[in-house]
Amino acid sequence: MQQLRRQSGLSQEQLAAQLTVSRQAVSKWELDETMPDTENVIQLSRLFGVS
Repeated sequence: MQQLRRQSGLSQEQLAAQLTVSRQAVSKWELDETMPDTENVIQLSRLFGVS
C-alpha cells in the first residue's frame, strides 16, 4: 500500500483525509500492525485502481 500511495504522490495525511481516517491508521496499515476494514479496502482499491 505504501508503494501505491507514494506512486500516487499522496502523503499519509492526504490519503487519510480522502478515506476519513487518521494518519495513524494509514501508518498502521502500512506497517502491517492493523488491517483496514472492508469499506476502506474497497475505497483503497478504487483510489489506486487495483482489485
